[in-house]
Amino acid sequence: MTLSARGVTVSLGGHTVLDGIDLSVPEGAVTGLIGPNGAGKTTLLRAMAGVLPIASGGITLDNRALADWPRRDRARLIAYLPQGAPCSWPMDVRRIVALGRLPHLAPWRRPTARDEAAIEDALAAADVRHLAQRTVLTLSGGERARVMLGRALAVRPRVLLADEPVAGLDPEHQLRVMALLREQAAGGVAIIVTLHDLTLAARFCNRLVVLDHGHIAAEGPPEAVLTPPILASVFSVRAEHGHRGGQSFVIPWDVVPRLNVVEKGLIGRDRGD
Repeated sequence: MTLSARGVTVSLGGHTVLDGIDLSVPEGAVTGLIGPNGAGKTTLLRAMAGVLPIASGGITLDNRALADWPRRDRARLIAYLPQGAPCSWPMDVRRIVALGRLPHLAPWRRPTARDEAAIEDALAAADVRHLAQRTVLTLSGGERARVMLGRALAVRPRVLLADEPVAGLDPEHQLRVMALLREQAAGGVAIIVTLHDLTLAARFCNRLVVLDHGHIAAEGPPEAVLTPPILASVFSVRAEHGHRGGQSFVIPWDVVPRLNVVEKGLIGRDRGD
């Protein structure tokens, strides 16, 4: 199942935030959406989730306009995890994770064995099973973030849109969450995740899309995208590159003053897989 944006333009407060975006999120891969603050990453995710109106263009799910899908079907197929998703209800963790099954429940029906299994799997995957009986208001910010990830996973979606899911997490859980997303993708889920950590993006994403001032500046496999010209022009940094265990990594190292970065024209757009 593929979620796609075609010629998507979004305006907020009279300002064009996204301008003619073309992007497909294929199943079986983790697509990383990266870019500086204000590039339009969250706006693009919200538009593709169908929660933000677009000025022009279209969003499709398996070549069918997203707006044409019944709401219930969309809720079963697509899970959207907002950045800093609010989690302030006086409920225990298990009940909040169980909310992810609502699109699958018939009216006034109790959860089935399949629903209960999905809830248990989500609690374990998000590493919050030991918190299941705790009221969410007693949890730390990082723990709450994992609870909301669990709720998204409980949907068992075909498409997962995650906006900064590792923000505020400790290093262990950053790695666990990124490994979990890669595992979900290996199981056939289409995943798009926004990230600021270029090291995690390089290691865990199959493909990267660079947003800059509402446009796609580059896209392709990490090694083709995280090049010195792109890092300097878009992110204003120089980075150290390396490999370990067959995986590449990138560590931002120095700031490059914007007045001295390479010209935008040096950036190519790699559409390779």
